Amino acid sequence: MPPSPSPSRRIALLVGASVALLAGCGSSSDSVSGGSASAAPAASSKVAVVASTNVYGDIVSRIGGDKVSVTSVISDPDQDPHSYEASTQNQLALSKAKVVVENGGGYDDFVDRMLKSGGNSSAEVINAVKVSGRTAPKGGELNEHVWYDFPTVAKVADRISAALGKADPANAALYTRNADAFKAQLAPLEAKEAQIKKAHAGEGIAITEPVPLYMTAAGGLVDRTPAAFSEAVEEGTDVSPKVLQEALALFSGKQVKALVYNEQTSGPQTEKSERAAKAAGIPVVPVTETLPSGKDYLGWMTSNVDALANALAK
Repeated sequence: MPPSPSPSRRIALLVGASVALLAGCGSSSDSVSGGSASAAPAASSKVAVVASTNVYGDIVSRIGGDKVSVTSVISDPDQDPHSYEASTQNQLALSKAKVVVENGGGYDDFVDRMLKSGGNSSAEVINAVKVSGRTAPKGGELNEHVWYDFPTVAKVADRISAALGKADPANAALYTRNADAFKAQLAPLEAKEAQIKKAHAGEGIAITEPVPLYMTAAGGLVDRTPAAFSEAVEEGTDVSPKVLQEALALFSGKQVKALVYNEQTSGPQTEKSERAAKAAGIPVVPVTETLPSGKDYLGWMTSNVDALANALAK
């Protein structure tokens, strides 16, 4: 059984979901929630915002406060983003949105398709990957998980405050202040990454897929995972026996200081890696793609950076 499919395979699943949405817009029992969300924002003085995941939904809520109504399309911490299927309520929310925040980079292309099919061409769309300015390395693929890149998140916060100010000029100054306060709280996270880099620059880590790599790279850490291993996991395909053995040898040979493991997508190969790391006494640092229950973005990322620092210090 191969691991759960990754963003590139997610696209095919979402095409089918989007087609189904166009078949009709009847009642649905599906519920969608976000930072301060309702599935289909009602007409009100609040700015209607749709975020592709609760990661961006939480950031919007911090900047917009009670002046916005936020719908996060993917909001269940137990929902695997790699196999997500959208609902008619998502379509309705997008059709009414004034501001839309998507990740981009192939991660959530369903947002653009649903905006188009819903006839909403007036929404201000913020694409985090485009805002980041990051591109694929020569001969490689783009790591689209830019919400683990704190400088990018700061830029996205500015874009969100600008978009909200455009939609609601009377509260533009408030949105700017809130964005500035949010960015100020990102600074300690970058400082912690700098501390990790000072203490551990050049040390090796292993991953199951590229979710945390912006964070680990900012900490000066080197990903020693065979590219074919993490690529196969991300694409949802089987890892060859040879590549699997190369990956497992990282642990038995003590070539890495930690395994950073995406808890939301797993399969036999990733589980073997986790067992091998634990058997070798190498710490496992779990990460996720969406907000865990009861966490906000800043608290979640603080936990991630602290867990990485603690693992490396062992």
